[in-house]
This record gives sequence, structure tokens and C-alpha cells, in this order.
Amino acid sequence: MKLLIVEDETALADGLKFNFEQEGYMVELAGDGPTALGCFQSADPPFDLVILDLMLPGMSGYETCQSIRAIDNQIPVLVLSARTLSEDKAQAFDCGTDQYMAKPFALPELLSRVRNLIERRTVLTSSAYSNGKRRRQTYEFSGIRVDFDTFEVIVGQSIHNLTTMEMQLLCYFIENEKLVLSREQILKDVWGETAEITTRSIDNFVMRLRKLIESNPSDPRHILSVRGTGYRFIADPNATASAKIAN
Repeated sequence: MKLLIVEDETALADGLKFNFEQEGYMVELAGDGPTALGCFQSADPPFDLVILDLMLPGMSGYETCQSIRAIDNQIPVLVLSARTLSEDKAQAFDCGTDQYMAKPFALPELLSRVRNLIERRTVLTSSAYSNGKRRRQTYEFSGIRVDFDTFEVIVGQSIHNLTTMEMQLLCYFIENEKLVLSREQILKDVWGETAEITTRSIDNFVMRLRKLIESNPSDPRHILSVRGTGYRFIADPNATASAKIAN
């Protein structure tokens, strides 16, 4: 597995490189955004994950993440930053970050998160079995087509690319159709119990999915809010409405 670590603090970058190499990873370092993008584009084999600082010289981590997403929407991106405000985390997630860790951090936790992100991407992009059943390649509902192999959502003539965690969340909703899912349950099952994800961050991910699949995101018909609890996914709202009328 190959990592790109974008960190301008040389001592920290070298320490991370040493520890990840001890775990068997190949590691490349970049001290700023433009260098990181050059490494990312020329990498052969490609990187499996990016660890990204936000406070970088010349080009912020936010901009770097957006540029990486323009090249590859599937690669996991983990932000490692001294910024701890909820606004910083929200902006990072809006730029396409999958996970966020604040400095100072515990090395074992960082190693675990990196390993889990890579494993989740592998599961999503492979044709392996899930829960004893072969994972479906596509899923269609209400004229919307989800392609699990390409991480694409096709709505009419528009094709939208999802990040790894956006696809993970959408898969989770689809697999648990009609069930009321609490935010705590979503956090545990999709991100993991130790993830530094707040309720607001989960809501932001849901808002992005709604913008892709809902004809009117402000009045959703598929990803419904359950007040005080969380969310519920309905593939066919018309069928649900007909059932209520029949009852």
C-alpha cells in the first residue's frame, strides 16, 4: 500500500514516514500543495490514501484536497490538522475529506484509521461478497442509478462522482432501506466509533447526497429526517404513500 503524506513540518513528516514504513507501507512526502499534486499525478503505482495537513505554505490543504478530488474522487483523504474548530472540520468535509484527526494525535489511532479507510475502499471497489451475498454492481430507484464500481450516481443525463465515504454512506442507507437510523448508529457503522465526526458533519454528508439524488433537496423524498433521531432511506416514496392510503 502506498501513502502520500502532505505535511510542511519536516520532523513530523519524517516521523510519520518512518512509522508507516515500519508497518509495511510505501510512503512519499510533500511539503506543500503543488508538490503534492505533482506527486499525485505522476505516481506509479497510484497512491492508496492521502494524509493531508490543512495549514500549508502557498496552497491550503482545503485547496489541495479539492484539486485531488478533481483528479480522483475515490481515494481516501484523511486530514491531520491542528485546527479543531467545527467550522474547520465542516469545510474540510465539504472539500471531500473522508476523515479528520486533530493534532496532537495518538499514533496507534492514526494507524488504525488509515488501515480501516483503505480496507473500506477495497471492499467497496471489489467484487467480494458482503454479508454472505455477492455485492451488487448497480442499484436503481426512482430513475436514479447508483454504480458501486465507478462510485457514480446517474440522475437523468447527469453523472455525479462520489467520494469513498459518500458512497459508503449511500450504500449504508440502501442496505438499510426503510429503517430509522440514528446518527449514533450511522457514526458507528459508517465511520467507526473513534472517528472525530460530529452530528453536524453527518448532516453535511447527508445534505451533499440529497443535492445529488433529490429533485428538491429542501423537501427530500428519499433520505428523510427523523426528528430527534436521524434518517430513513425510502427508495420508492410513491409505493410508501400508496401503502399508507391503503391502510
